Amino acid sequence: MSHRMELRSFVKQPLYALYEGRILRHLRRDALPHHIGVIHDGHRRYARTERLPDFAASYRVGMAKFIEFLHWTDELGIPAVTCWLLSKENMQRPATELEPYYEVLAELFAEIPEAVTGQSIRVRFIGSLDLLPGPLVDAAKRLQDACPVGDRKITIALGYGGRQEIVDAVRELVGELADEGIGAGDIAGHIDADSLAAHMYAADLPDPDLVIRTSGEARLSGFLLWQSAYAEYLFVDVYWPAFRRVDFLRALRDFTKRERRFGR
Repeated sequence: MSHRMELRSFVKQPLYALYEGRILRHLRRDALPHHIGVIHDGHRRYARTERLPDFAASYRVGMAKFIEFLHWTDELGIPAVTCWLLSKENMQRPATELEPYYEVLAELFAEIPEAVTGQSIRVRFIGSLDLLPGPLVDAAKRLQDACPVGDRKITIALGYGGRQEIVDAVRELVGELADEGIGAGDIAGHIDADSLAAHMYAADLPDPDLVIRTSGEARLSGFLLWQSAYAEYLFVDVYWPAFRRVDFLRALRDFTKRERRFGR
């Protein structure tokens, strides 16, 4: 963290603490989302804005924020969180950008078990992990093994693409129907929304109620395309490494005030 950031944080922290307390006192706990999806966007722009020495520095700030976020959601008892840390499209970036990020992600996955000691969480990864470097995949598997069961479900989307998930679900379902002996001409009649949903990567989770994207970008970029059809969206005008607890609480307050229509 730069000296400028530290000074701003020192001056504003007491004010934000008071504001957070006020939001919490009036927050409708019975209306909180059961599943939150988060697009953690803005690391590179944050590095430029804060004049950090390289992108790796902003990645580390962002991953420290990720652990803070796990604590915030635990405090409020949010049952499920899906965090998009790397898209399949991001993997087309130059190795000079990706390799430092891979290293920081591996460090994060090693830190999480100790960081969430006392929390009852299950961690699972979704996405095209087979396309990722071996050391990162190994770190992800170790994290899953360290947090195999828990009351709260933390899903990390890595090498993930929403279109690819739907393609994979269709392929799996069609293959399953073929294995059951259903002829090619009859397969279409056995495909519906429920059967397809059952083949999504994390089919046991409820659909997200709320999707948050940081960095001010107002688009989904393919995140949970199938599952977020009726979700509420909040696009927060702050880069992920600078995302604060007060920003999160305001997002929840906004969500609890909305009237959900589920497409009706």
